[in-house]
Formats: sequence, structure tokens, C-alpha cells
Amino acid sequence: MTPDQYCQNKAASSGSSFYSSFRFLPELKRRAITALYAFCREVDDVVDETNDEDIARQTLNWWRDEVAKLYRGNATHPVTLALQDLLNDFNLAEEYLLEIIDGMEMDLDTHNYATFKDLSLYCYRAASVVGLLSAEIFGFNNRNTLKYAHDLGMAFQLTNILRDVREDAERGRVYLPLDELEKFGVTKQNLIQPVTSDNVKELFQFQADRAREFYLKAFSELPEEDRYSQRTGLIMAEIYLSLLEEIENDGYRVLEHRIKLTPSRKLWLAWRASRREKKRHKKHQRKA
Repeated sequence: MTPDQYCQNKAASSGSSFYSSFRFLPELKRRAITALYAFCREVDDVVDETNDEDIARQTLNWWRDEVAKLYRGNATHPVTLALQDLLNDFNLAEEYLLEIIDGMEMDLDTHNYATFKDLSLYCYRAASVVGLLSAEIFGFNNRNTLKYAHDLGMAFQLTNILRDVREDAERGRVYLPLDELEKFGVTKQNLIQPVTSDNVKELFQFQADRAREFYLKAFSELPEEDRYSQRTGLIMAEIYLSLLEEIENDGYRVLEHRIKLTPSRKLWLAWRASRREKKRHKKHQRKA
């Protein structure tokens, strides 16, 4: 199995919304974003699938060493070998890969966040940094595109937090800011009960509204000249916004059951967004 095949299998097996959008990219960019996503899955799995905290920390430190090897040209893991082959084509900052690992380690160090300001650092490391690396892979001319990538990453992470709130709480992790739980009269114990009280619903609606604000902010920051090159992120946004709408339309009952989109719907949403962006790009070219 080649490094690229390993990354493809890792990405495909996750069933993520992200993978549905990759197929619309040219081959080189598709290889790069798939390798980046596989890297994220590898380090995320260290924390989620390792019961021994000491072993998890040791493994994350191994990945830090492996990132250093990647930028010295002597990577050993299939994922870093795939990335190593792409460093001449894309500006993938070493510090960003290390930030992603730091974000995963925060799950070992911190199990709740006092305020949204505290949570923002976690969201930056876990998602916005991935957005910035993705923007480099997709290509851009206007540096405002990096603001878009940062805020879109925030929106994605906040959507994930809302979707996974009970699953995370059962693991002892509460990503909703504690001051907001207190504001709405919700306890940590409430988050592991399959009950959507009025207080819980209001809290979750507040979280959904914040996520939607980040989507709108990101879209407003994306320069038209870079929109088509960044279309994969917009495809992802189409899927994630549809998930957020499902949560809203279901009455925020994420504690009662897991809300998700079917693979066929994700693919249809990806195709629709891709088609829309292609038409918009052609129209923009005619005006230019």
C-alpha cells in the first residue's frame, strides 16, 4: 500500500463530511488535502482511542518528532511520507501541524472551558489551523481568504461541538462554556441525559446561533477572486450548514439521538454546491 492509498483509506473510513468534498478537486490538491485530513485523523485517534493518558501523551510526542522528521525529509509514517512528497507544491507550515497536535493534547489537559474566549483557543487549534492549511492547498491570491478560512474552521468546530455534545459529555468533556451553562440553568449532568428541556433547548439554540454567525462572517470575508479556488471549503460549508439546519429543525434534540446526514445526501449537497460555484465562477469571469 502506498502512502497516498493509506491516506485515502484513512479519510474514507471516517465517513466525514469533509471527504465528500475532496473528489471535486484536481488530483494534486486532492492528494494534499486527503493527506492533511489523514494526519488530523491520526492524531485525533490518539486521544479518542487510547485509554491510558500517559501512552496518549507519549504518542502525541512521537507525532511531534515525526513532524520534525517530515520537514527534514526523513518521515517514516505513511501519512507524513505522503505529506513529504507534497511540501514542494504547497506551503504547509510546520507550526500549524504542531498546533493541531497541541489541540489534541488539550483534550487530555482540559475537560471544560470557563468562557467562550477560553474555548476559542481549542477551536483554533482543532479546526481553524486546519482551515488555514486547507486554504494554502486550495490556493488564494487575497490574504483576506485566510480570515475566511479561520472563521469557517470555527464554524465547523462549533457545529461539531453541538452535534457531539452528549457523546463528549459521556467522555467527561464539556466544550460548551461553563458560564453559558450557568446562564441557561443547565448542568453537566443534564448533558448526559436524553432529555431536551426548555433550558437545554435555549442553550443549544444559543450555540447554533453563534455557529451560524461564524459561517456568515466567513462567507463575507471570502474575496470573489478566490471563491472558486476555495470551493472545496464552500462545499464543506454546504454540508455542515445542512447538518446545523437538521439539528435546528429537529428541535435541538442532540441529547436524545445522534443527528447526521446520509452519505448519499452529503454527496448530493457536494455536487449541488460544486455546480453552483462553477456557474458563479463563469459569471464572474464574464464580468472580469
